Amino acid sequence: MLEIDHLEVSYGSIRALHGISLKVPEKSIVTLIGGNGAGKSTTLRSISGLIKVRAGNVRYDGQDITNKPAHEIVARGLCHVPEGRMVFANLTVMENLHMGAYLRKDRAGIASDIEYAFTIFPRLKERISQLAGTLSGGEQQMLAIARALMSKPRCLMLDEPSLGIAPILVRSIFDQIVAINKERGLTILLVEQNANLALSISHYGYVLETGSVLIEDTAEALRKDPQVRAAYLGG
Repeated sequence: MLEIDHLEVSYGSIRALHGISLKVPEKSIVTLIGGNGAGKSTTLRSISGLIKVRAGNVRYDGQDITNKPAHEIVARGLCHVPEGRMVFANLTVMENLHMGAYLRKDRAGIASDIEYAFTIFPRLKERISQLAGTLSGGEQQMLAIARALMSKPRCLMLDEPSLGIAPILVRSIFDQIVAINKERGLTILLVEQNANLALSISHYGYVLETGSVLIEDTAEALRKDPQVRAAYLGG
């Protein structure tokens, strides 16, 4: 469903991605792991049109979307939940969900998807009229994912969904990522600092280091790889 080929991205004179190539099969969960500065977030931002690609290309569902405007990419069914959640702090939970559906006109479908969001994240329903900025970090992450689902994506990119969240909520959020993948058939590309947890729910993984792919393999094989274990999984 998603394929990037020899992607190069620079911030000024600094090269952030050095010809990265990866594939995300339809209905799979694929994880990118690596240390700070490895290029994980840059990869997602270049796919979703938030930063310009210098060389290489991005193909989604058979179509070249390299350097397309971000709103066009969302309209095609590819949605990005950025690091730091980026909820609309001065809007309520419900208003945030409606913002996620801004490209849609099907009122019945929107209402149905809001109910689905409340099914997978019941805590959001309890806070339906609360300003998003007053939610906890975990609740904001739930809202960011639910808001992305309101755009009716076929492929969802999640950047560090566990960052700054209480451990008890992290497991719950990851359980729902798996549920979204299975129940809705959503393809998921995941960037995550908690490599062990991310690989435990994924089908395939890529290890990035200084803007290049160091290793790629099935998630199970990466969890058993001595080099990966020593560097990213705590031995």
